[in-house]
Amino acid sequence: ERPGGLKGAMSGSAAVAKDTVAREIVADLERTGSLVIPLPAVLQDRGSMQGKVCQQYSGEEFAANLVLIDNGNVKFIHPYFPLERLHRLDGFEAARYVDPYSGGTGNSIRFLGMAPRDDTLKVEGPANLYCGGEKAGIFVGHIEAVVTGALAGHNAARAVLGEQPLRLSRRTAVGEAVAFSREQMGVSGGLAARFTFSGSIFFERMKALGLYSADREAIRRRVEEEGLLRIYDGCAA
Repeated sequence: ERPGGLKGAMSGSAAVAKDTVAREIVADLERTGSLVIPLPAVLQDRGSMQGKVCQQYSGEEFAANLVLIDNGNVKFIHPYFPLERLHRLDGFEAARYVDPYSGGTGNSIRFLGMAPRDDTLKVEGPANLYCGGEKAGIFVGHIEAVVTGALAGHNAARAVLGEQPLRLSRRTAVGEAVAFSREQMGVSGGLAARFTFSGSIFFERMKALGLYSADREAIRRRVEEEGLLRIYDGCAA
C-alpha cells in the first residue's frame, strides 16, 4: 500500500542514456561509479519519493539530490523525474530516458500479486506450489529474491521426493526475514512496509536481534549451530 491507500509500490529508479548527458558528468560517473548532484529547490519533487518501493532510499537526502549510479546507463534513485525539470539541470539538457520510457511521469508498479504462504514458502491451497521473491511478500531487492527463491526451489524438490519441507531457523537472517515479513503482512498497516536486508525496517530489526554481522566466521558458526550448514547441497534432511 502507498500513502492514500493506493495499492502497489512504484519501482524506485530510472535511467537516461549516457550519450544524452554531458561528457564531464559521464566521465566522473564512470571513474567513481556514483555521483551526487545537489538539486536546486525549484527542481526537487519530494512527492515522487513517497510511493517508491525502496524505503531506505526515500529520505530527505535522496529527494534533495540526484544520486547517480553507473549501471551502463546513467541511473538515478528517483522513481521518475519530470523531463522538463530534468532538462533544466546543468548537463542534462538533452537527457533521454531509457528505463523506463515513461521515466518522466511514472514507473512500474509492483507487489500486486503476492501469494499467501507459510514459512516454507508453500502457497496456501495447492499441494505443490511454492513462491519466492516479490510473490512471497514485500521483499525488495535481488538478494531477497535469491534467498527466497533458493528456499522455495529447495522445498519444491523436497515435495517431489516426498520429504518434509525445510523451515529456516529465525536465528538466521533469512529465516527471520521469511517469518517476520509473513507476520507483518497480516497486521494493520503491514502492507505499507518494505522488507530488505539493506536498510529500513528489517535492517534495523536484524541489528536489534543480533543477526546483522559482517563476520563470515561468526555467521558460519551460527548457521552450523542451527544445523543448516550446507543444507542446500542435497534434499535429505
